[in-house]
Amino acid sequence: MSTAPDIQKAGVIHDHDIVGDTRRYSREEVMHMGELTEAELALEKKLRRKIDARIMPTVVLVYLMNYIDRNNYPAARLQGLEEDLNLRGSQYQVGLSILFVSYILAQLPSNLLLNYMGRPSWYLGFFTIAWGLVSAMTCLVKNYAGIVTCRFVLGLVEAPFFPGVLFYLSKWYTKKELNLRMALFYSGSLISGAFGNLIAGGILSGLAGKRGLTAWQWLYIIEGAITVAIGIGVIFILPDFPDTWDGLSPEMKRLANRRLAIEAAEADVDEKGGKSQWVGCKMAFADPKTYLLAIAYMSVVGASGFQNFFPTLTGTLGFNRTISLLLVAPPYLFMVFYSYFHSWLSDRVGNRFWFFVYPIPITIVGFVVFMTTDGFGPRYFSLFLMNFIFAQVSTCYAWIGNALPRPPAKRAAAYAIINSVGNSASIWTPFTYSRSSAPQYRPALGVATGLQILGFVSALIVRFILQRQNAELERLEREESEVGGKNLEKLKKTAEAEGLDITQARMLQKGYRYMI
Repeated sequence: MSTAPDIQKAGVIHDHDIVGDTRRYSREEVMHMGELTEAELALEKKLRRKIDARIMPTVVLVYLMNYIDRNNYPAARLQGLEEDLNLRGSQYQVGLSILFVSYILAQLPSNLLLNYMGRPSWYLGFFTIAWGLVSAMTCLVKNYAGIVTCRFVLGLVEAPFFPGVLFYLSKWYTKKELNLRMALFYSGSLISGAFGNLIAGGILSGLAGKRGLTAWQWLYIIEGAITVAIGIGVIFILPDFPDTWDGLSPEMKRLANRRLAIEAAEADVDEKGGKSQWVGCKMAFADPKTYLLAIAYMSVVGASGFQNFFPTLTGTLGFNRTISLLLVAPPYLFMVFYSYFHSWLSDRVGNRFWFFVYPIPITIVGFVVFMTTDGFGPRYFSLFLMNFIFAQVSTCYAWIGNALPRPPAKRAAAYAIINSVGNSASIWTPFTYSRSSAPQYRPALGVATGLQILGFVSALIVRFILQRQNAELERLEREESEVGGKNLEKLKKTAEAEGLDITQARMLQKGYRYMI
């Protein structure tokens, strides 16, 4: 019977070799090696609290500023930006959507570069500073060409942040922890939606005409400067990865890596060298789940396009500008807290599909009610129903990490591809909200309804594929098979991370399933 060293020299292992090698270890004993001990579980709670306290407030704060900076443009419109820049026809909408053109183009190369560099603190901090500077310098534009140029450049320097953080969080949290953290991260945009317009209103009304600058110029200067200061803080506050964070003890560093390796049944590492980034990129493009999840996410982004016109929608309820801005906050605040519960329950149950799907009929009811009624009560209530779409967002982010888990280069590319395709909807959805369709905005909300149906179909196909892949994993466990080549290299990395030999690492692979 072959021994573990003999197997490694031969460059291939068979399941019958594993059975023979368990003279020293039973299957139960080896599988226990792939579980955290009671002492490690106790340490894991401390580790998780430490990670949460350092990482989550930082990324939420930066995303809050990201969303505010991005939406300075609609807020500035209320205080004369269109008139000052002499914008005509659809030029305002072009300025709104041009940001997403550059945003989409830059995401894939950015995420591959982030994964290759391995210094997210410097990388994300640098681009946070960059978009703060671009935002602040927007105060100098004088015409249509200037605002379009600034918005295009802003998209380039904002692109690394969002998909970069999604990938970054997947390097710290297990799949059962990820949805809640994604919801916490995304809450930055919801909080911004609730209060961003009010904050902007305070700046706009208090500084108009000071030092010869208009209100909207002050808006860009102040919020851009705040973003620059936060970006500098990111460089020094955000840890890169467990191995390089001095705030973790050696035991915590090992545990942080070990728990992710156990969950995935292989080490969360790439091949050495820049070539692996392109290999991961090709793997992401070759996986049909990438395209299906991209369509699902695009459907959510497109259907949630009403958020860019939320003050406009509340403005149709018959109140003045101040009251209309105040009415924006409650639906967003409700969803901040509900999305936490939604994501916690999704992690607890261990399911993504149903938690992505159940908000769809709720949002469709909201769209239909707003399109078909005139009274304040039903129309305002429909805004709460529409906001259920934001519960889908964090679930979709987490599902990407669960459905396309390894290697990291593939996961990084998948996040960027999916986020790029998803945000392509932000290029054209602003043009569906025409003033001529007010106050019901039936064309825009009709499109949103169709997109939600498309999202359901895409999620259903992803679920079917994952069920087939899990059935295939189960079949392979029942049959004797050999492992060689690249798969054997993966086993070696897992064995090294877990302190096991090759045959034990092979046994740890058994039992892994995709989360559906």
